[in-house]
Formats: sequence, C-alpha cells, structure tokens
Amino acid sequence: MDAMLTFTVTEADTARAVGSGSLEVLGTPRLLAWCEAATCAAIEESLVDGATSVGTRVSLEHLGASAVGQEVEVTASSSYVDGRLHRFTVAARHLGGNGKVIGTAEITRVVVDAQRFLSRL
Repeated sequence: MDAMLTFTVTEADTARAVGSGSLEVLGTPRLLAWCEAATCAAIEESLVDGATSVGTRVSLEHLGASAVGQEVEVTASSSYVDGRLHRFTVAARHLGGNGKVIGTAEITRVVVDAQRFLSRL
C-alpha cells in the first residue's frame, strides 16, 4: 500500500492562514493534512464497502520551509499492518530543483466500519 500525492502551496496553506504562525510559508497543520491525505489514499484500495480508516497516532517533523507556489510531493508507504491497524512512513519533498525533504512522519490508521463508528458519537 503506497500512494503519492502532489500539492501546490497556496496563500490558504500558509502558517498565517491556518493560524500556526505569522509567516507566508507552508503551515505545519496543512503539511500534516497532506500527509494524512496520502495515507488515506494508500489504504483506500484495501477497504471493503462500508469501511473507512481513522487516524490514531501521528509523529511529524516539519524540516523545511516552502514558499507560496512551491510544489510538494507527499509519499506514504505501508510499514506495518496488524489486522485493522496500519502504520505508514510518510515523506514530503519539494518538486523540482533539489527535491529537498521538508517533512517526515509516521502515521497510524485503524480500519473501522463507518456507520458503526458514527453511531457511537
């Protein structure tokens, strides 16, 4: 289970816009959302009808700044599966130029029945 997604940093993705700082660079909350999106894409093909996955654990390092307009590639690779539990290794890097790694993460997702999960709220 692997996935690769590409995003372009916009004004709406900046630290200033998402409330995580005052600079016009990619905000950490947006980077995290992109990393989670990649894990969702990676696990999607293995889900049966009515199932979804929920994030249960995240460890993220935001290693470098990304300017508005920069393209960022996020890859998620399955590193561990135990029944419903799936762990992914994620890397985000700049496209073009030197391909600098700007973030790494380990994200754990658990497969659940969507209707049953929502009925517990």
